[in-house]
Amino acid sequence: MNIKNNAVSLILDAKTKEDLDEIKLQFLGKSGTLTTTLKEIARLPLDQRPIIGILANEVKGIIEDAIETSLANFQVKKIEKIKKLDVTEQGIRPTLGHLHPVTQAIEEITNIFEKIGFSRERYPEIEWDWYAFEALNFPANHPARDDWETFFVDQAPDPKKGPALLTPHTSSGQIREMEKGILPIKMLNIAKTYRRQSDVSHVPMFHQFETLVVGENISISHLKGVLDYFVKSYFGEDRVSRIRPYHFQFTEPSFETDVSCGVCNGTTRLANGEVCRLCKEGWLEIGGAGMVHPNVLRSVGLDPEKYSGFASGWGVERVLTMKEGAAIDDIRLLYANKLEFLEQF
Repeated sequence: MNIKNNAVSLILDAKTKEDLDEIKLQFLGKSGTLTTTLKEIARLPLDQRPIIGILANEVKGIIEDAIETSLANFQVKKIEKIKKLDVTEQGIRPTLGHLHPVTQAIEEITNIFEKIGFSRERYPEIEWDWYAFEALNFPANHPARDDWETFFVDQAPDPKKGPALLTPHTSSGQIREMEKGILPIKMLNIAKTYRRQSDVSHVPMFHQFETLVVGENISISHLKGVLDYFVKSYFGEDRVSRIRPYHFQFTEPSFETDVSCGVCNGTTRLANGEVCRLCKEGWLEIGGAGMVHPNVLRSVGLDPEKYSGFASGWGVERVLTMKEGAAIDDIRLLYANKLEFLEQF
């Protein structure tokens, strides 16, 4: 009787099918308590063996029935739990990622220029010296051609086009586009570029977007109109732009384009009174622009007396940091892979 009571008590307390399996093994297994008792029957007097045998079989049946009943109850509870599932209840949506802020900026810049007829083109990132410097009117001793400024590729130079390098600017695309000989040109080139610079406003690998317009009777007024259009479209109507004289090897005349700082709103001071780390005197330099140099036109076989054009080359990351509400005071944050930063965009 103690065996039956102990077994039934354990069965009633069982919480899982695994618990029942252990109980069954404990009492009915090869070395189980009841099994061992049945083996001892052979040692009893002959007149007691039938009585004890019948009693032991009854106990075995009770234990087996109790286990089966508990198993059935577990199954009923499982079904009831499933029936209580409300499939109309709102689920938990999985976390979705989004495009990197630089990719978002590239898409927005592309859309802005496409609206005024620019066609997106792409050119190699590993370039020849001819396209990156020589055809762009760079003299042989220009500092940009020094290996402290440009990343050169360790491979044999081309007999005509010179050494290979990681393109330091998208301006090499100007030569490749004009080489096609299809005029007029209205080209937008967005690509990775590489320079040996790293600080709050520079990274060794960054993106530039290059515009090139070549045809007849193209003037500075066309250039200024495109620059103003982009600044107002990308930064907002309240941002102010300016151009100032500068020097580039491949444009003449040349200009630097500035826009009022979006971090300090052109005041050079932040709201807490600290000096803005990003700008200088309230202005941010976007990049260069100018009229295509006559020597560059000649390098691709175009007559500068008949054709003229303008070009501009700006950094994607730089214009992104200057965008209204971005408040990015260190361009290196864009490539730090910090989710708490990237999730804001």
